[in-house]
Amino acid sequence: MKRFLSVILVLILALSLAACGSAGGNESGTGSNEGGNEASDLKIGVILVGDETEGYTKAHMDGIKDAAKELGIADDQIIWKYKIEETDAVTEAGKQLINDGCTYIFSNSYGHQDYMLGLAKENSDIRFVSMTGDTADKNGLSNFSNAFTRVYESRYVSGVVAGLKLQELIDAGKVADKNKDGSGNIRIGYVGAYPYAEVVSGYTAFYLGIKSVVSNVVMDVQYTSSWFDFDKEKAAAELLMNRGCIIIGQHADSAGAPTAVQEAFKNGEVAYSVGYNVSMLDVAPDAALTSASNNWKVYYKDAFEFALKGENIPTNWAEGYDKDAVGITELGASVAEGTQAKVDETIAKIKSGELKVFDTKTFTVGGEEVTEAFATDTDGDWVNDADNVVYDGYYHESEVRSAPAFNLRIDGITELNPND
Repeated sequence: MKRFLSVILVLILALSLAACGSAGGNESGTGSNEGGNEASDLKIGVILVGDETEGYTKAHMDGIKDAAKELGIADDQIIWKYKIEETDAVTEAGKQLINDGCTYIFSNSYGHQDYMLGLAKENSDIRFVSMTGDTADKNGLSNFSNAFTRVYESRYVSGVVAGLKLQELIDAGKVADKNKDGSGNIRIGYVGAYPYAEVVSGYTAFYLGIKSVVSNVVMDVQYTSSWFDFDKEKAAAELLMNRGCIIIGQHADSAGAPTAVQEAFKNGEVAYSVGYNVSMLDVAPDAALTSASNNWKVYYKDAFEFALKGENIPTNWAEGYDKDAVGITELGASVAEGTQAKVDETIAKIKSGELKVFDTKTFTVGGEEVTEAFATDTDGDWVNDADNVVYDGYYHESEVRSAPAFNLRIDGITELNPND
């Protein structure tokens, strides 16, 4: 498991005093660590599930480095642990970091969380942050936190980019019968890692962004059972295109899917790609439209500033376009005319609150409007049973906890292999 039941880099600073709090990032703890710290006094440990070759991890690494540089934290004050699997290897890496003098330790994968929690219980004087985790509130430790971005917002915007391209293809008569289902709906595809809430939240937001432009679309999701596997992701994209999917999105960390789409494009197919974390224009210069991305510098700068002030950071932290913690990468040459203006308009509406990504008027489940859904699993059975987050006409994602909780399977989306 990697980012959340739910997802391409790690570290997060941790501390938390208050056990409960909003995931909005605006509730800092009330305690302090006996005054502030000089930048030169900090020693930070980072446990990463990948390395700089994997988009999700690279994005975390870039965010950490940028935040540290801006705050005067030297390179040698950060100790990196790369390619740490979601096993006892996390515990061993954490112990090494503690022995090396790290007082703040961050991990970037959901599967690291249980091991990070164990370390936090045994080392009350060290602050731990488990990125994309979901148990900090429940455990109530003052030295254990979770954090994630509201990347579903940028996935929605990337869906708008895809929808505009799809409308352009419709207008130009380039959508063939093979790209439609039996009811005339246009097929799009999505390469997902696992059927976790983080992935479900993301692909649903992407789909709703497309539907805001073109209403008659359906989406197939093909899972790879891996966060990073070039060959599996490439094969998944090829399978989806063989089913007639004309645009392929992804929540997987390699360039496998965009590579497959670029090859199809070069072979004369009408096919386009929307990536994740980093721009895919290097591997898909014709087919790549954009990528949904995170700006992890925003979180790490917040966290490091709390550390420098000797203050606790929130138990949960989640920010999106409101603090420029998410975005989309450079638009490709193949985007539809007027895309940038529509992107700017959509982002402005998200920031103002006029547009809610999971507006319950825009989707149904089993043909019915959703009036109730829960964000918290109280008994460990992987079914959320507390904290209703549907009210005021929309699903309040990442407000009860930082990690995505949206796990509804809405109409119009089909998981081809949901048990993988």
